[in-house]
Amino acid sequence: MLRAAEVKISMDGKGRWMDNVFIERLWRSVKYECVYLHAFETGSELRAGLSRWFAYYNHHRPHSRLAGKTPAEAYGQIDASDHGGHAPHDLITRMAA
Repeated sequence: MLRAAEVKISMDGKGRWMDNVFIERLWRSVKYECVYLHAFETGSELRAGLSRWFAYYNHHRPHSRLAGKTPAEAYGQIDASDHGGHAPHDLITRMAA
């Protein structure tokens, strides 16, 4: 079907591992920093936990590839925060619940 529509498949050649490395790294972080640490019992709990984690990841967690800034800071969504590179205490408390 893709070939018939002349769609080029990006991961069909040698050396195309770079196409997927960024999302694989994200999912590794999601699993080890959120999913494996919490015993989510329902889909609703999982969804809420992931929502909290992604908010933390984007707005509070410093990223070495972004010179210690959060994605929100690096991409101009918020001003530099005063959290000193650590998650705010109330966020940590909510994530542990």
